[in-house]
This record gives sequence, C-alpha cells and structure tokens, in this order.
Amino acid sequence: MEAFILQYVDIYVLQIMVLIGINIIMALGLNLITGVTGQLSMGHAGFMSIGAYTSAILSVHFGMPFWFCLTAAGLMAALAGVFIGIPTLRLEGDYLAMVTIGFAEIVRVVFLNLDIAGRGMGLSGIPATTNFTLVWGLVIIIVLLNTGLLKSRPGRALYSIREDEIAAEASGVNTTLYKVVAFALGTFLAGIGGSLYAHYLTYISPQDFDFMRSVEYLNMVVLGGMGSIPGTILGTVILTIAPEVLRFVQDYRLLFYGALLVILMIFRPNGLLGDVRWVDVKRTWARIRGQALASSSSDS
Repeated sequence: MEAFILQYVDIYVLQIMVLIGINIIMALGLNLITGVTGQLSMGHAGFMSIGAYTSAILSVHFGMPFWFCLTAAGLMAALAGVFIGIPTLRLEGDYLAMVTIGFAEIVRVVFLNLDIAGRGMGLSGIPATTNFTLVWGLVIIIVLLNTGLLKSRPGRALYSIREDEIAAEASGVNTTLYKVVAFALGTFLAGIGGSLYAHYLTYISPQDFDFMRSVEYLNMVVLGGMGSIPGTILGTVILTIAPEVLRFVQDYRLLFYGALLVILMIFRPNGLLGDVRWVDVKRTWARIRGQALASSSSDS
C-alpha cells in the first residue's frame, strides 16, 4: 500500500498522514473521556507514554512480537486509567484536571529515571513496525466501534453524565461505573496510539510526552467539537497539519496557533462541528444527493 501511495505523494506527506492517523486514535480516546463523558483529563500524554514504553520495552528487551506489544500497551494504559480513575472520578472540573496533570508528570519522571527505559537518553532500536496501512486500518475500526458505542444505550448514558450527572444518576445510570469505563476505554486508545508512535519513530524519550502534548490533544477535541467523532477527526487533521504549514514563520508559529484557537472560541464556542455525529453527516449527504438526483431528473 505504501509503495502505491508513494507513486503519487512524497515520503514527507506520507509521514504526516501516518501521524494524523496516530493523533486521531489519541484524540478519539480523549474525546470519550472529556468530549462525551465531560471529565476534564489533561494528562492524556501520560497514558500515551505508558503504552509507548510498554510496547518498546517488550519489543526491544524481550523480543515480543508487535501485536502482543500493541495489545499489552493498550491494556497497561487502561489499567493505569482504572487505577487513577476509581479514586479520582468523584472529582470534577479543575480538580480532576490537576490530578491527571500530576499523574502524567509522575509517569514522565518515573521513565526519566528508569534504567530499562533508557533514563533521560530515551529508548532506541524499536522495530519500525508501524505503517500507513496498519494505522489507517486501526483508525477505521476504532471509528466504527466508537460510532456503535455512542449510538448504543451505554453511549447515551455517557452523554447524560456530561449534560447533568445528578439527573443521570437519578434516572438509574451508574455514573461512577460509566465514568470508569469511559476512562478505561479512552486510556486504552491512548496506549494503542503510544505503541504505534513508538514503533513508527523507533525512538522515544520522556520529553516526547510532556504537558504540552496533552494540551495538543485536548485542543484537537475542543477545536472539532466536544463529543463529536467527525469533529474530533477534523480538529486532529487541522492541528496536525497547521504546525507543518506554518514552518515558514517558525518563530511565530505558536502565536498563529494560539490566535486560531482564540478566534474559534469567539465565533464557534462549540467547536467546528459541535455535536455533529455520523448520523447527521449521513442525513446531510442523503439530502444533498436526493436534491442532485431530483435536479438532474427535472432537467432531463
């Protein structure tokens, strides 16, 4: 597949497309936690680092096959999500955000001082297993599973927690259980994204998973629209491409980046697509197609 694509685009564009796919997986995980369930997590990079280092260590030091490493990365990140989620999900808003920031920083410092993780020098020699076909195949599967979940009864329960947790609990929704499940699923995807990232760059270090990376993923969710899968994908594509497009003003790149978000919050506070879901996209497409067919038949 990559050889076919390289006939039409150069290697740099292909690399950006792979990174977009990895970022979509990461952002969809955070969207489940923050966008759908309304739990403000600002430590997503910490769970990504757990997945990345789990996969890298198993692969480099123990010679485990890639699919085993990928699965273990997701499960370890999900386990960490449950570990941090059960005692802290009674917290809300800024308090939960501070806990997740602190957890991510603790994880970063642990890897910074862990011999098997290469300490501050990072870990190199990771097998280059991640490719375009694998990443975008997983993106399609994850989008379909996400869509199915959010259309189901548990998905509606997650949305109800975001809108009014007290009313959801009064209606019989086990809010604590659903929040822990959302946190586990979101961090599982973060672990998968971290594994793909490690096996794509073949080198990782604790500096790759700092606080600003968590902010970037949160911005992707907010830009596209909280709780919207199409919005999250659109926000991820924009904010992955934007830094590359703005390289010609590298010294002022963060200024343009920040100004874009400020303008968005003024004119589109709900994000570019708000709460648009795939069913809305399908209905719009069907309406446009029906109008086009009606117009062509009347002309004939």
